[in-house]
Amino acid sequence: MTADKRPDGGQAIVELLRRNGVDRVFTVPGESFLPVLDALRDAPDIALVVCRQEGGASMMAEAYAKTTGRPGVCFVTRGPGSANALAGLHV
Repeated sequence: MTADKRPDGGQAIVELLRRNGVDRVFTVPGESFLPVLDALRDAPDIALVVCRQEGGASMMAEAYAKTTGRPGVCFVTRGPGSANALAGLHV
């Protein structure tokens, strides 16, 4: 990112993740956050773990946080994706 070019929304989110010590993101990729996925592709310092189901992704993020002491981050789509991720929040 050059000084004369402002970051897009996805790049801004990834920069905030960096500032908060995030080094791993768990996700079920979706269309509602494609700019973030694009920015994560260009961020080799943040590992992207692609999961098969949102509930599993949220539980993985929690387990990662508990075992490492680092932030546990999960990205899911709106609607059914976020509803599925609630299982991990509940547990």
